[in-house]
Amino acid sequence: QVQLVESGGGLVQAGGSLTISCQTSARTFGSFAMGWFRQLPGKEREFVAAINWSGSDTYYADSAKGRFTISRDNGQNTCNLQMNKLQPGDTAVYFCAARWNNVSMTPDYDYWGQGTQVTVSS
Repeated sequence: QVQLVESGGGLVQAGGSLTISCQTSARTFGSFAMGWFRQLPGKEREFVAAINWSGSDTYYADSAKGRFTISRDNGQNTCNLQMNKLQPGDTAVYFCAARWNNVSMTPDYDYWGQGTQVTVSS
């Protein structure tokens, strides 16, 4: 079983920045496409960003383009989401996810973390 652990969430003021991280001990991390999704209470999980296994290709939701950057370090088994110019509308629980093979912008990932809360105050 692959375990993903998010960290780095917290409270930040509007306009601020935050980097959240996803860590796994899985030896197969370098084979996974990685994604970040977010979810508000009572709402469906929505795509934020994704990155392919090598890090050469990245994908973003329109709401994240120009503000968020996804990256990965296969040597450290980590995937980060740097978030800049945060707004109250970015407040959500953020989940990292891993998927065999190709990147997906829908939540059909094979493994999920428990989530980390990001709260942006106005």
